[in-house]
Amino acid sequence: MAERLKPLFPGMLGIEWTKLEPDHVQAKLLVRMELCTAGNSLHGGAFMALADTVGAVATFIQLPKGARTTTIESKTNFLRGAPIGSYVHADTRPLHRGRTTHVWDTRITDEAGKLCALVIQTQMLLHEA
Repeated sequence: MAERLKPLFPGMLGIEWTKLEPDHVQAKLLVRMELCTAGNSLHGGAFMALADTVGAVATFIQLPKGARTTTIESKTNFLRGAPIGSYVHADTRPLHRGRTTHVWDTRITDEAGKLCALVIQTQMLLHEA
């Protein structure tokens, strides 16, 4: 997965994949200065991009042949920041996996395991006509 995404936005972010299973995807991200706000904490958009990517990949790895996926809804609750030099860890699990949509619960934690962000995301499955 890392090689496939390397030339794309997730590769630019530096997402590192730690688990790729149909019911459980995990990744981590090093908090670098270019991903931070003026307060030296991971930017909200970076949290959201990490969560969006793990949810999309969780759907992608189980798509039927010829199908694609796209995000159609995402809701983020920000609970704490993450400082430069630390890692955040994304853990996503399915809430629903239907024929046309998948809904994912992604929890992003800091190195101490404290919850930084909670994301609920819906992926639409696009089947060949």
